[in-house]
Amino acid sequence: MASSSPLKVEPITIDDIPALIEIWFAAFTNPLMQEIFPDTPGLREWLTKIFLHDLSNRPFQHTLKVMDLDSKDLQGRPRMMAWGKWDLSMPEERGLRFSLPWADDMPAEKCNGFFNTLEENRKQVMGDEKHFYLDTLCTHPDYWRRGAGSMLVQWGCDLADEQGVSAYVDASKKGAPLYQKFGFVDNGDPNEEVASMARRKS
Repeated sequence: MASSSPLKVEPITIDDIPALIEIWFAAFTNPLMQEIFPDTPGLREWLTKIFLHDLSNRPFQHTLKVMDLDSKDLQGRPRMMAWGKWDLSMPEERGLRFSLPWADDMPAEKCNGFFNTLEENRKQVMGDEKHFYLDTLCTHPDYWRRGAGSMLVQWGCDLADEQGVSAYVDASKKGAPLYQKFGFVDNGDPNEEVASMARRKS
């Protein structure tokens, strides 16, 4: 008999927020992300407030974690390997991607330019079509190529198929092959740093 998988997808809770932030900074290490999201106490406080707000006020967002049941943290709990946020809202319902003004430690002009471009690209690719949006996906480097990211992508794709809608993700060029395995296609400018990837409903 095949053994059960030690990996499990679960919804996050408020108690998970410190681990989410640790994985965020461990995973997003390219120069642009480090400039936009510098690892400072002020930025960590800002992220904490963002997570708290969204968990309480955005029921259309589903933030999920992958737990390694065979590995324990310092408190003896299963370790979090990865987490992702799927947004199931209609485009006009979602509002701003981040619910608070930029933190003082963040370069506001660059942040506005970067995230406005992402939204413009998504609008160009998806228009007003209802779609599920993979807002964030990050895996701790200790767990790369263990399948945690795929489990989080699969969760949203399965739900999209059940409801007959498309899906979309802003992917790094390095991360694009993961999404291609699930049927996402880059519809953006090949010269841009971010791939605008859509998975059309069947």
